[in-house]
Amino acid sequence: MQYSHEVEEMCCVKKGPDHGPAPIPEEGKWVQAKEIKDISGLTHGVGWCAPQQGACKLTLNVKKGIIKEALVETIGCSGMTHSAAMAAEILTGKTILEALNTDLVCDAINTAMRELFLQIVYGRTQSAFSEDGLPIGAGLEDLGKGLRSQIGTMYSTEYKGVRYLEMAEGYVTTLALDKEGEVIGYEFVNIGRMMEMINVKKMDANEALAKSKNSYGRFKEAAKYINPRKE
Repeated sequence: MQYSHEVEEMCCVKKGPDHGPAPIPEEGKWVQAKEIKDISGLTHGVGWCAPQQGACKLTLNVKKGIIKEALVETIGCSGMTHSAAMAAEILTGKTILEALNTDLVCDAINTAMRELFLQIVYGRTQSAFSEDGLPIGAGLEDLGKGLRSQIGTMYSTEYKGVRYLEMAEGYVTTLALDKEGEVIGYEFVNIGRMMEMINVKKMDANEALAKSKNSYGRFKEAAKYINPRKE
């Protein structure tokens, strides 16, 4: 190590305080994190690309500094879905420091990784006060039944009003309007459930579609029904 002439000429002054870093909450414990292996926790974060064309929600489950589980969800950009596929393969098995300094293919995913890193190293994880943290597989619970992301897609114009296209419950097929023309409910298809019936239970597609439909709100009281994608 090189020192400047000015520093070399200085006299030594003994350092007094040496109490280490402030402890952070991790999986039900208070930890003085000094090395990567001292970091554990499950958390979520959101990232966006420079043109803000799309966004990524990233969930990581970290155990002793190593990413053991990753859930990558993207919206708004077709290319980002392929980036997510690559990032999901890249992330697991890396330390959080490696992941922070790894190209995760998409700017939005890289930004999400940065946001998660800050949460994790500052003890702001979802599992900060959960004894022993959350098991590997907890990330799947974000998806619910049918293992599909919770997506809301709505479109509206001043001229023609609102169209509900997709809710957390599923793909919206029909909007229910009252006599004033206002939305009072909708019918939807739970796509995850339908595909499970077709692929796993080998059910006829039409039967699976019928069994996967449900409605919300005052759907049956409507004065008029419209297809939000055609009318």
